[in-house]
Amino acid sequence: MEVRILYFDDCPNVGLAEQRVRDLAAGDPEIRVVRQRVADPSDAEAAGLHGSPTILIDGVDPFAEPGTEASWACRVFVSADGVQGAPSTEQLREAMGR
Repeated sequence: MEVRILYFDDCPNVGLAEQRVRDLAAGDPEIRVVRQRVADPSDAEAAGLHGSPTILIDGVDPFAEPGTEASWACRVFVSADGVQGAPSTEQLREAMGR
């Protein structure tokens, strides 16, 4: 499984998202975590960026609503803990099938 974290410079939440992903992936050699910087808004659509951070699991954004367009903005995620700038550990665990 590949978990790709898409972000743009100055995203305040990419570190938290990456830490949560890496914590879940720790010790599992079948999970490859990739951090990918998206350079500018024109690259957002090609990369699959739906706001920063975007987490793609094997190329799919499990947190995006169907038909969501590319976005050059900070992203928020709604969980039982409220609104956060990164998916909760539980949301990631479910999305990753862990």
